[in-house]
Amino acid sequence: MKIRKNIAISETGFIFNPLTGDSFSVNETGLFVLHMLQEGKETESILERFRERFDLDKNSAEMDLGDFFTMLKSYQLTEYEEA
Repeated sequence: MKIRKNIAISETGFIFNPLTGDSFSVNETGLFVLHMLQEGKETESILERFRERFDLDKNSAEMDLGDFFTMLKSYQLTEYEEA
């Protein structure tokens, strides 16, 4: 998964999707994950760093990250790379 190229993300967590005209705000945790996605990190790498940074157990981290990814998809902020 990766963030669409035309999505604008500020350093304060403000997100603008020009495709839909929608804007959103994310907290520090969401911004951390978004930056990792922008860097092209794989899900497993994001999960590991997410757990370390926020001191989470594996189950909680997987659930939180999964929920966040679902939200990103529902707001059309992501795209999938072709194999």
